Amino acid sequence: MLGSEGFDLWADGYDKSVGLSDEDGTYPFAGYKNILNAIFNRVLGSSAKNVLDIGFGTGTLTSKLYENGAEIYGQDFSEKMIAAAQSKMPGAKLYQGDFSKGLVNPLKENKYDAIIATYSLHHLTDKEKVSFIGSLLSLLDDGGSIYIGDVAFLTRFELEECKKQAGNEWDDEEIYFVFDEIKKDFPKMKFEKFSDCAGLLSLQK
Repeated sequence: MLGSEGFDLWADGYDKSVGLSDEDGTYPFAGYKNILNAIFNRVLGSSAKNVLDIGFGTGTLTSKLYENGAEIYGQDFSEKMIAAAQSKMPGAKLYQGDFSKGLVNPLKENKYDAIIATYSLHHLTDKEKVSFIGSLLSLLDDGGSIYIGDVAFLTRFELEECKKQAGNEWDDEEIYFVFDEIKKDFPKMKFEKFSDCAGLLSLQK
């Protein structure tokens, strides 16, 4: 797993490297822009006021929600990415912290209409994912939704097929969502496939 220093070094070229992979239709970011667009439209369509972004990076998605009037809260562990995002969203409440250890206390004091996580939760083990998502549910207002866009698969077989195709590009240190496995803990969770390696998981309270 990349440490915070690794993400700091990547911050300036992050959006560009993601875009190249998305346009090529290759692992790991094929479908990335379509997933962000889907989350953007659903959050706006739900008239969400308070939005929490977990691992917001450079603020690619949340800055657009911010521009459309949403109050943005977020946690990321890279100081450089926080600085980049804060410059786009001066009024956002952004905090530094390793979310594998949970949310920082100020973020636990609020309720949110929408909680989003794009390409961040694959740094958690499967057990940590279940625990963390459960903790996020308690922070949702009634009717609120969690949206998780990430490298994700419907079945373990699909993951293994993608791994074969990716070859040496596959990142063994990242732990990707397999919907058939996590839905046992969240029976109401929904999954939508956006590419051979990307999906949107959503869960409403």
